[in-house]
Amino acid sequence: MKYISRSLEKSVLKAAREYSCILLTGPRQVGKTTMLEHLMEGTSRTKVTLDDSENRRLAKNDPELFLEIHPAPVLIDEVQYAPELFSYIKIRIDSGAAPGSYWLTGSRSFRLMELAQESLAGRAAIFHMSALSQSELYGTCEAEPFSLTLDRLKKRAGRLTPCSPAEIYERIWNGGMPGYRSGKYSDRDLFYSSYVQSYIDRDVTDMISGVDKLLFADFVRSAACRVAQLLNVHDIAMDVGVSDDTAKRWLLLLERSGIIFYLRPYSNNLLKRTIKTPKMYFFDTGLAAYLTRYSTADILMNGAINGPILENYAVSEIRKTWMNDAKECLFHYYRDKDSNEIDLVIESDGELHPLEIKKSTNPAPELFSSFKVLDNASIPRGAGAILCLRETMSAIDRNTFILPVWMI
Repeated sequence: MKYISRSLEKSVLKAAREYSCILLTGPRQVGKTTMLEHLMEGTSRTKVTLDDSENRRLAKNDPELFLEIHPAPVLIDEVQYAPELFSYIKIRIDSGAAPGSYWLTGSRSFRLMELAQESLAGRAAIFHMSALSQSELYGTCEAEPFSLTLDRLKKRAGRLTPCSPAEIYERIWNGGMPGYRSGKYSDRDLFYSSYVQSYIDRDVTDMISGVDKLLFADFVRSAACRVAQLLNVHDIAMDVGVSDDTAKRWLLLLERSGIIFYLRPYSNNLLKRTIKTPKMYFFDTGLAAYLTRYSTADILMNGAINGPILENYAVSEIRKTWMNDAKECLFHYYRDKDSNEIDLVIESDGELHPLEIKKSTNPAPELFSSFKVLDNASIPRGAGAILCLRETMSAIDRNTFILPVWMI
């Protein structure tokens, strides 16, 4: 198995020289522990995992003794299993723990964030990791947020590998999970099957007592069939025969586990006819393609969800470029009751940047017309683009680009 360098490495190492505690969150098996183990090679740092039942028992029942047995510098893996540790780590930080003393990982982002804000506010540098990005798999692994300025677009094009439409769908179908993409596991279907089973057995059953595992698996599959679409809780609930309330709770669990994320609609007081429903995306398109039973990338490219899963891929890749540079950004979509729609709106540096995502090699210029609706917003409209399957960059004018998806 080869180690695939991660864009977050530089930011984590920089923060470890300034903060006593580093907290790295994200979905299961996206490479959090692997990256930190790589960064601690040749140092005196030790690792302890709370996946081990004895370690977990001690950490929960006697956190102070646990930290004495495993002194800093230490990597504590799966820290979500013993939230009791946070207050004791806080005491050590307040008592003068050296920078980089505690490296923590956990796979339940929402709950970990809540605990970190309660106990480690201002004391921990918090990072979020997702599956491997295009840049990490096919480029130079340099972290830079996606931006619609010509100089940065040209620089990005020089760092990434061009590819054909068929190769884009191969990337989508394969996904970005390090266990599979690194060569550690060679059977894609077996890898994703085991991933889903492990997630349900270890995370879902821990958070939902007595959950029907088969029913929950069907629920996740039903959600995957609706990637990049307006969330319709009732339709998903009807698919698997559960109540709307149950479906809402299970979707919340998927979001808190990092399996799905939402784009909320862009709206302000000057845009009064906007739709309020969020759109749902999977963090990894390989997982979504597996769940929807597409057996090859070619079949996926010509299948019923070829457009939505391309949009899912583009949105998640853009999101990763910001996460991998340890920066936050506001992402929205736009849709109103007059049928005006924009797939993605990036709010950055005081401007709104609209993007359409199309399964086309030659998108029609009229697709840009929907961008004008943002001229009525309270924030000025900046450069926009259509992301599509053409293989080279083009433009309508200096503020309107046509970009290949591989350039994200």
